[in-house]
Amino acid sequence: MAQLIYDEKGRLLFTEEMRQEYTILIPQMLPIHFTLLERIFNNNGYKVELLKTTGRRIVDEGLRNVHNDTCYPALLVIGQMIDALKSGKYDLHKTALMITQTGGGCRASNYINLLRKALKNNGMEYVPVISLNTSGMEKNPGFKLDAKLLMQLGTAICYGDLIMLAANQVRPYEVNKGDTDKLIDTWTEKLVEMKFSMKGFSARALQILRDFENIPYRKEERIRVGIVGEIYIKYAPLGNNDLEAFLQSEGAEVVVPGLLDFILFMSDHHIVDTQLYHVRYKKFIATSAVKKFLLVIQDKMIKAVEQTRFRPPAHFEETKKNAMPYVSDANKMGEGWLLTAEMVELINTGVLNIVCAQPFGCLPNHIVGKGMVRKLRMVHPEANIVAIDYDPGATRVNQENRIKLMLATAKTLMDNKK
Repeated sequence: MAQLIYDEKGRLLFTEEMRQEYTILIPQMLPIHFTLLERIFNNNGYKVELLKTTGRRIVDEGLRNVHNDTCYPALLVIGQMIDALKSGKYDLHKTALMITQTGGGCRASNYINLLRKALKNNGMEYVPVISLNTSGMEKNPGFKLDAKLLMQLGTAICYGDLIMLAANQVRPYEVNKGDTDKLIDTWTEKLVEMKFSMKGFSARALQILRDFENIPYRKEERIRVGIVGEIYIKYAPLGNNDLEAFLQSEGAEVVVPGLLDFILFMSDHHIVDTQLYHVRYKKFIATSAVKKFLLVIQDKMIKAVEQTRFRPPAHFEETKKNAMPYVSDANKMGEGWLLTAEMVELINTGVLNIVCAQPFGCLPNHIVGKGMVRKLRMVHPEANIVAIDYDPGATRVNQENRIKLMLATAKTLMDNKK
């Protein structure tokens, strides 16, 4: 058993010895992306396992351990982790947890402290918690995000975005139900066996897209629905009651902005901070380099998509430009200006029906999400936007009924155009 070592503030450290022995549990958010990220960590000497559990018991576990006024994503993530530790599947003396820590003004910066409190309340304070961040917070001798690992993770996010984009544009129209999901599994396995680097990215990206193009499909018109919102609720099936599957069951084509734009947004607002307030010049240099690298990959991805029948995403700088008439690029709390920008981008590309999914009481996202709907409708009266709140007390039936009303409006508008 690894020796427990604490820092000067009493925080339990994840040591090099633990790296050799411990299984690190990480919460699910984006199934395709996180499967790739899980394998990358494992290829780099860690033993990482992605939690895929769902169900009401996770919400109940979260409510037992987190105050119900706390952000719903925190409640779900912590509930999922505590539920896993109580499952009997893991040796708790050889198990660690990993959670992101943004370091910004969002409550997400404090999830890690709430998780440690939950562990202590359950008599599991000997389980180490690793902070996944790029801000230098909570360093651990047994876990390091070096440049090589960060480059691999960034490349994997682009592959995840690419597969998600193609799959969402094929699945509603496939002749043989299940073909799309089979191809997702096939390419996920292929990518895992390859080295995640920029070398050969363009050719491999085009190969992925061609394979999705070759899936037999029906040529028909469907209602397209975009999903925006707080990052966890927007992407995680556990957080949004499997929103994508519900929309697809209602006959819609789902359009979900990629994760890369959010990573770019996080890099960009550090750059804007320096430009506006003349602070953190070292971080400005580092994040400028990261942003430049990610923009290069995004450009390669967009060029690959443009060679196929699929609709490409917008370039990041174009997405950012979309938000400027509505909010300042200094607006960085929560999803900041990006949430507004994604709604404008969807409308500009003909996706007029939008679900804005957010945790109840998430003030930053209520401002840049729900708070922008009225202004967007003034400028784009054709926009059909519904804001849906998610929390432990919100009923799935009520949420889905409101979405069905939005879909009914969309169908009427589509029929009137014929």
